[in-house]
Amino acid sequence: MPPVKSDLAGQVGVAILARAPIPGQVKTRLIPLLGAAGAARLQGWLLQRTVEMALAADIGPVSLWCEGDPQHPDFAICHSFAKLSVRHQVAGDLGLRMLAALQESPTPTGTLVIGTDCPAMTAAHLRLAAQSLRDHDAVVLPAEDGGYVLIGMKTPAPQVFHAIDWGSAQVMAQTRQRLVELGWRWSEPLILWDVDRPDDFERLAAMIPALRSDLALSHGNQPNSP
Repeated sequence: MPPVKSDLAGQVGVAILARAPIPGQVKTRLIPLLGAAGAARLQGWLLQRTVEMALAADIGPVSLWCEGDPQHPDFAICHSFAKLSVRHQVAGDLGLRMLAALQESPTPTGTLVIGTDCPAMTAAHLRLAAQSLRDHDAVVLPAEDGGYVLIGMKTPAPQVFHAIDWGSAQVMAQTRQRLVELGWRWSEPLILWDVDRPDDFERLAAMIPALRSDLALSHGNQPNSP
């Protein structure tokens, strides 16, 4: 690994793991409600919102780790943002992909890894997590469904991502056990929620009334409509 640049001292990186908004391949549990195209538009909206939020936090370098078509227009839009590096996710399960993003981070103070599914997350939450990481070995923001929406570490630890039932309600409990086994001190400053199911989308739409029109969606759309 190249030597750390002095101008990164004290900064905390943000690594965003994202999927290309390709109809039929993203937000599949929302397709019955939104249609394949509508679910993909929602994914694109979440992607751009997350990138803008991470840059606004201004806590350190932001990297976007892409899965899917690297030439997708939504990735191209994000690539045009200043101070954003775009990388390709490694092969493997979610744990291996998060670990790779942590291992390649240039910031000695640590890195926060997030996805794009948590519209409740704000720049202030990222700053809070970064501050918490300075006093702990790790920081995690649990999700209401039993997973987590953010994990941050000063030093990447493969054990934290080993033998985790990704996508299940056991993810956070299993992660806590790995952290205990390492003897690490970690913090969980707050619990947030992500958008995976129809009820989650309705919750988001209630928060942002203009979202349906922004995505050209309505309850009248037929499933899988273009």
